[in-house]
Amino acid sequence: MHLRDRAFHLLLRNSGNATPLVHAIRLGHKDVAIILLGAFSRWINNLEDEEMTKSSTITLLKALRTNLKLAIDEGLAKHQSDLISSFMQTLIMSEGDKWVWGQVNTISLALNAGAGGQPVALAGSAVRSFATKRLGKSDLIASLEDYIANATADLLMMGAWSIVLAHIDGEQIPSYYFARDLRVYKAFQERLDKHKREIRRLTNKRLKWQLRVLSAVMEGRSITFRGKG
Repeated sequence: MHLRDRAFHLLLRNSGNATPLVHAIRLGHKDVAIILLGAFSRWINNLEDEEMTKSSTITLLKALRTNLKLAIDEGLAKHQSDLISSFMQTLIMSEGDKWVWGQVNTISLALNAGAGGQPVALAGSAVRSFATKRLGKSDLIASLEDYIANATADLLMMGAWSIVLAHIDGEQIPSYYFARDLRVYKAFQERLDKHKREIRRLTNKRLKWQLRVLSAVMEGRSITFRGKG
């Protein structure tokens, strides 16, 4: 996929008022469209951290988001299982930073409130509501269950880590890790390992318990996730 890595913008460029994906869809070449969508999905998942700070990357993400939404509207989600989740990932990465941090803050407050705060239900509801608003079709939401579960778990881990940072000096988990494979989980575990002494010494019992539960549950989830690859 040399083209994808070195000249990805060519896959999104308008030529004769149509991008390659639009052209393929108009001509009825669904096989070509599906190949392009696969390249889009891989590009999203292979973006390096340093690339996320570039304005050129955001520009590409916005163009990509438009292409993915078109493919969804054309019904190609039936043929490309990753299409909906790729669209949601692109949407979050291109314009959802404020939404992610808003939800992380809300989930942090819910975790601080304990079981009564219902953080799991709150996180799941937030993700489902965001997806429904952007996709607008209930039948499409049904195909997003894996994405919703992954995103819900990520919000819980990011929310818990945000609470930890109120007690120790550490690094936040970047918002662009959100709902991208196992990035949040890996960052969460790395930070727990790196700061385990401070966490043990400076955080309260409830938070320690929440971190242990999240770590154990998410480890099981990551094994299942890797098994699907």
